[in-house]
Amino acid sequence: MRSQVTVTWGGPATYTFDLDEVQPMPHDQARAWLDEQFAAFQCEPLRLTGKVLTADKVVSVANAAGERHFSDAENKEWALTFARAASAALAKPAITVDVPAMTIGY
Repeated sequence: MRSQVTVTWGGPATYTFDLDEVQPMPHDQARAWLDEQFAAFQCEPLRLTGKVLTADKVVSVANAAGERHFSDAENKEWALTFARAASAALAKPAITVDVPAMTIGY
């Protein structure tokens, strides 16, 4: 089964990570990594209730990290780890993170 994560800011600012040849990240490790990044980037809950869904963490971390974390070669390892964590935490083979819309598509 194909595994791919796409993070987009629209147009040419779209970054696709093909995870077929990459070691999968365990689900609990993926959630822990996203939790750490959510805290490190000082992300705020998207919902008024304060509840933070895993999908909210994925899009919030991508937004807080900014396009540079996905485009710069120096951040390549971080971006690949993000893609691995998003794929494992959401347990979907194809994920699109639309940062401007703050949505995730499967």
